[in-house]
Amino acid sequence: MILIDDTVISSDVADEFFVCDLAKCKGACCVEGDLGAPLEEDELEILERIQDDIKPFLSEIGLKEIEKSGAWVKDDDGDFSTPVIKGRECAYALYDDKGHLKCGIEQAYFAGKTDFRKPISCHLYPIRLAKLADYTALNYDRWSICSDACSNGASLGVPIYVFLKEPLIRKFGEKWYAELCQEIEERKEE
Repeated sequence: MILIDDTVISSDVADEFFVCDLAKCKGACCVEGDLGAPLEEDELEILERIQDDIKPFLSEIGLKEIEKSGAWVKDDDGDFSTPVIKGRECAYALYDDKGHLKCGIEQAYFAGKTDFRKPISCHLYPIRLAKLADYTALNYDRWSICSDACSNGASLGVPIYVFLKEPLIRKFGEKWYAELCQEIEERKEE
């Protein structure tokens, strides 16, 4: 376990390997699971604000679900997530010409239509955040659909924290990320 400021980072984030392999998983994380992507409260207003900008990047069925359910949903536990289509894929996901699911929000971002890349829970995956009393825990979420990403990361020698450098900096800042790298290097030397 690594402690930085008000975060507790699982050792797995430093020790395990991961690089998404979209050709093999086909974006299964956008369709598997009980709910849509977890959302932070500050992302709710953002999703509402960017609806017109991202519409051209969404599927018809996704647009219909968003029209019916809203830009986001609140579950029975009071948690927020993206709406899903018939209990399956995220309403913001779309299939490309190869049958791979991609994030329509992210496609709009890459096209320069929005300043919001995608929900931080998606950008940080396979790290999941959990709020503890005074800390935010960063845990590695092992999921069988990502076994190819684990193998790919191992063959390339890319640990999770390196693969997720950009979203970790997005969420916690460059100073925090530099400290994480320093802590991991010091652990390796011990």
